[in-house]
Amino acid sequence: MINYKDAGVDVEAGYESTKLLKEHVKKTMRPEVLSDIGGFGGLFSLAKEKYNQPVLVSGTDGVGTKLKIAFLMDKHDSIGIDCVAMCVNDIICSGAEPLFFLDYIAVGKNKPEKIASIVKGVADGCVSSGCAILGGETAEMPGFYQDGEYDLVGFAVGIVDKEKIIDGKNIKKGDKLIGLASTGLHSNGYSLVRKILNPNSKKMQEHIEAFGRSLGEELLEPTRIYVRTILDLKEKFEIKGISHITGGGFIENIPRMVPGGLRVKINVDSWPELPVFKLLERVGNFEKIQMYNTFNMGIGMVIAVNDDSANNIIKYLNEKNEKAYIIGEIVEGESGVDLC
Repeated sequence: MINYKDAGVDVEAGYESTKLLKEHVKKTMRPEVLSDIGGFGGLFSLAKEKYNQPVLVSGTDGVGTKLKIAFLMDKHDSIGIDCVAMCVNDIICSGAEPLFFLDYIAVGKNKPEKIASIVKGVADGCVSSGCAILGGETAEMPGFYQDGEYDLVGFAVGIVDKEKIIDGKNIKKGDKLIGLASTGLHSNGYSLVRKILNPNSKKMQEHIEAFGRSLGEELLEPTRIYVRTILDLKEKFEIKGISHITGGGFIENIPRMVPGGLRVKINVDSWPELPVFKLLERVGNFEKIQMYNTFNMGIGMVIAVNDDSANNIIKYLNEKNEKAYIIGEIVEGESGVDLC
């Protein structure tokens, strides 16, 4: 008689995965969480007394082909940070505090230790952003994913008072743009990176002097999570707009926060270019505009502020050991970005 395991799905491995990941999930808990991992739905209570007009803000994203680097390195304990970051960095652009996160992991074969390692990264990302892991799903899909490969997707929900939503509508000519440093490539452009570098297991282990570590370690550097920085800033300064520099780089993302009739001028020499981008530009023989239209170029988040507060914000961030730079300004004109 054929059973489910004969078809490639190991139910017992699923139980073991759930058991192993619970210790990681536990460290993300918030008082509002009313359920435990294993239920059919995650329960989260809203403390409505904290908000006059509570607005929920949601975001979903995955890690993309950065996962291919994790497969080559057989390193899976930080890729979950990327998954969380890509979601919470989006919802913080509205000024929303992340509340909870759910993940979906699809695998060719369920290996409990690997699943637990992935979820450890998810938990680390949730701790960094202050949100709880409310639930998730691990789907074993033999014949769909190769053994050893998986996909990872996340979903986050945050909350903000309606009157405190950051939407860019008050941005005006002369406002300054502050860039918050990235940790590297983050989680965008990896299909192009892989095309350029043609990575394999041996190449990933090569030590690169400019990085001070192997190529694989550089490419797996987790996406920076900006939640606590932005929540802190918005309590002390007026933040008019926020742009998460993801796929599409500067050219696509910064105009998304700017009202009509205004465009952006960026001084590309106002912050240090990270070695990984220099390598990609050289090996790929790219023009600058291609780089800024694909990668974050060392700036993972851009905020728009009043001209007269920009220097104070930079001083405040630098005192907290944050790498931040005034990288440009808002000018009149058709929507778009000028690189100067």
